[in-house]
Amino acid sequence: MEKNAFIKLLFKRAKKAGFTDCEVYISGGDEFQVEILNGEILRYTSAASEGLGFRGLLNGKMGVSSTEVYDEESIDQLIENAKEAAELIENEDQQFIYEGDKEYPNVKLYSEELAGVSAADKIALAKEIEKSTYAQDGRVKQVQSAVISMSGNCRIVNTKGLDVSYKNNIAAAYAEPIVSEDGPSSSGMSLRSEQDFAKLSTLKDEIAAESTKEALDFLHASSVPSGEYPILLRYDAASSMLRTFSGIFNAENAQKGLSLLKGREGESIAASCVTIIDDPLRDGSMASAPFDDEGVATYTKNVVENGVLKTLLHNLKTANKQGVKSTGNAKRRGYSASVGIAPSNFFIQKGEHSLEELAAAVSEGLLITDLQGLHVGANGISGDFSLGAKGYRIEGGKVTTPVEQITIAGNFFGLLKDIVEVGSDLRLDMPGGTVVGSPTLWIKSMSVAGK
Repeated sequence: MEKNAFIKLLFKRAKKAGFTDCEVYISGGDEFQVEILNGEILRYTSAASEGLGFRGLLNGKMGVSSTEVYDEESIDQLIENAKEAAELIENEDQQFIYEGDKEYPNVKLYSEELAGVSAADKIALAKEIEKSTYAQDGRVKQVQSAVISMSGNCRIVNTKGLDVSYKNNIAAAYAEPIVSEDGPSSSGMSLRSEQDFAKLSTLKDEIAAESTKEALDFLHASSVPSGEYPILLRYDAASSMLRTFSGIFNAENAQKGLSLLKGREGESIAASCVTIIDDPLRDGSMASAPFDDEGVATYTKNVVENGVLKTLLHNLKTANKQGVKSTGNAKRRGYSASVGIAPSNFFIQKGEHSLEELAAAVSEGLLITDLQGLHVGANGISGDFSLGAKGYRIEGGKVTTPVEQITIAGNFFGLLKDIVEVGSDLRLDMPGGTVVGSPTLWIKSMSVAGK
């Protein structure tokens, strides 16, 4: 059945079945990935998918169901499943089908040029990255490289007259070399993402050099004595930390008692040099969108501004409970999921000084570049963490020898307060539904367990 006809008939039958307001959420996309090993294609994926999620209010309860098939039998099943789901709900929170906003922002989300790049060109780039990585150093013994491209689409239609849509795309490339010398081996990785494929292609040597340097640096790394150290948390490690604890800014978590930030808007929760931004209008990001997954217009907001908590992230339900406006952060983890909350492009605003300048100011300490065990060693409610780490010594104001087999411990809320300065090297992590980023952070002191 034609999609618009399917939606129209679904709404008609849902109303007849007793639903007062209804909505469909359609999402899908294409994904291409090629991985190269020893000059040959190791893995090749090219797939497309799309599905429709149905939500409807029945006696004030929100029923949810989904399908990937647009036919009359699916309509009956959607309605029946949504009715069953609504009847099982015991929560009394008010739910909403949104009528929409008068205006929506313009965001550059989709590149026709990228959409036109051939599979052959993507394969060629992956092979060039592998070749460049081998050429970096004779100790490179194996390289896995890859090029990924993805596109997505989203459309929300409801019985209140809302009908909005967008599509987006992005490409990424990475290299993972393994190096060895006299027995010991080590690995590294570097990834870049761009909407401009030509620009991504110019980064092949940078990807190769960065991943190889990381692998070589840690061939002969050692530990350090246990103690308290001034710390530079490099952009990638800082991004990992922020992503791990991003749930503390979720209003639903706060309202359930799962975040220590409940009711703390207007309070200082971080050093005055810290501003944390949620920017759904960032051009060329898969996390950007002109509206959230309830159809609310998005906007850029300072979640933390000069250390002060300005807002938590809300959808319509949590905003109504708190008596505030939705921040446009409703998120569905796919067409079949219910509505939750998530950041879009979530990052710490960059400062003025480079990593090298921060190292000179620190003089003696550690640069942490990688954190391990975030899924088990971090408590998202209390903020406590104890994590395996590696990085470099900072000696005489210079980044020097590599360090591994250490553990850093502390508390995320305390870490935010202990930030001395924020660097200028902002970098965002993997493209996806939420993108997190940070510059290098100078932390006054952290507990390090070593040898």
